[in-house]
Amino acid sequence: MKNFIIITNRTKDKELQVTNRIRDYLTAHGAECIVEEELPEEGSGYTEAGCVPENTECAIVLGGDGTMLQAAIDLIDTEIPLVGINLGTLGFLSEVNRNDLETSLDQLLSDHFEIEQRMMLSGSVYSGTKQKETFQALNDIVITRRGSLQINSYNIFVNEKHLHCYHADGILVATPTGSTGYNLSAGGPIVNPCARLMVLTPICPHTLTSRTIVFGADSRIRIEIPATNRGSQEAAFDGD
Repeated sequence: MKNFIIITNRTKDKELQVTNRIRDYLTAHGAECIVEEELPEEGSGYTEAGCVPENTECAIVLGGDGTMLQAAIDLIDTEIPLVGINLGTLGFLSEVNRNDLETSLDQLLSDHFEIEQRMMLSGSVYSGTKQKETFQALNDIVITRRGSLQINSYNIFVNEKHLHCYHADGILVATPTGSTGYNLSAGGPIVNPCARLMVLTPICPHTLTSRTIVFGADSRIRIEIPATNRGSQEAAFDGD
């Protein structure tokens, strides 16, 4: 690889010390490296796909797992591989430690790497039969109560067939990548990140047994919120 773009969470690298360290190292070794000078509007991510040159071979993402999740959405239509530099706390997705920067950069420059394909979710929000918005998620889509502590009901349909009605605080659908996130905390299984499947896990279900259900990647899951539910619910796509 010889053409890079650096995507930086500037709350994690305020003085751009790590960003400049990476850029200087890459350019010193004959590579092209772009750092965006103008940031997108607040709340709209860390980069814009239209600002990425067509010959870009790799996006180096500086931050934490949240920055990686946002970058995956920002660049979803570009098919550019992402490599994460962990400046945060978790680092499940941002695997490279800042102390190992040069070693990892050498591997990229010499093409000694493997690209993992990760599946994503696409979810649409409906009001009645009217579709309002559609979003993508690399980790999970979560539907949960907002404000009220009342337990809610969730009707689950798979490929238009009714499966079950859960009484719970919420429902989440996770990818294999997201299986180690909220899904794990809710009692769901850990899945090989390169697998192609979805896991549906109830959040604090009101039942003696809690069961995660595994579906194929091509399944269509519909979560219907009955009008009898009290309070309001919200849908979060990768926490957004």
